[in-house]
Amino acid sequence: MSKVIRIGTRDSELALWQAKTVQNALEKTGHKTELVPVKSTGDLNLDQPLYEMGITGIFTKTLDVAMIKGEVDIAVHSMKDVPTALPKGIVEGAVMKRASNKDILIHKGIEFLDEKEGTIATGSLRRKAQWLNKYPQHKVVDLRGNVNTRMQKLNDNDWNGAIFAAAGLERIEIKPENYIDLNWMIPAPAQGAMLIVAMEEDEYCRKALTMLNHQESEICVHIEREFLRVLEGGCTAPIGGLARIENSKVHFKGALFSLDGQKKIEVEKVLPLEETKNMGRDCARKILENGGKELMSSIKSVLNS
Repeated sequence: MSKVIRIGTRDSELALWQAKTVQNALEKTGHKTELVPVKSTGDLNLDQPLYEMGITGIFTKTLDVAMIKGEVDIAVHSMKDVPTALPKGIVEGAVMKRASNKDILIHKGIEFLDEKEGTIATGSLRRKAQWLNKYPQHKVVDLRGNVNTRMQKLNDNDWNGAIFAAAGLERIEIKPENYIDLNWMIPAPAQGAMLIVAMEEDEYCRKALTMLNHQESEICVHIEREFLRVLEGGCTAPIGGLARIENSKVHFKGALFSLDGQKKIEVEKVLPLEETKNMGRDCARKILENGGKELMSSIKSVLNS
């Protein structure tokens, strides 16, 4: 059997780049494909911070619906945007080789880092909390939109800088020279990774996608996402998590922050590759036992109020 695989994607420049990368990889393995761009709710409403919109998977939901209705066969996502629990009937097809997991600061001069006053823009609770943890005297303002829109908003406002994922800017080649790596900032679980999902019953597409899976990336992001799932409990929160493989060992570092960045509960663990089955879960439980349960409860009450 041979069919045209319809690839669902958001219609931003970055999302289309990701979808075309998957399209090229599938066509190299002899499959026929077609791109089907879709606008997501998260792209349509840029006036509200994401956490205020109260929707888990706001960037993926529209594509999930399109798949379930049979309008597309597979969907390509930035994996950090994907809820840890996929909708019924939808399964992971492949994790592409991970790009940079770093957060970077695009700035208009870094002198402000040594000063009491400074304004940074980001739409991420995780980035905001970590910035305020390191620079409690600074102000953090909300920033929404696709990467091009956010870059333009930075230029149009008198902010000192804005935080971006390095991978997104590198993929569409708009990473400017005026940036610094935020090596101290723990990235979002699965940051820099691309996930392709398919319908569970679609054996043809699932088999096609197995050829695109990058095992090392898959192992790391699954540990990070398990950490997120156990810690988060379905609530948006300032959580960072990063797993990396070095010399057949997995090094994991994760943290939960209060919304204002004043509290930080951290965990680090190193395990042999073959012993990492419950690594993410165990690291999350350690944080919950060390005050994370109470901190998560206070975060939920603030965000739900």
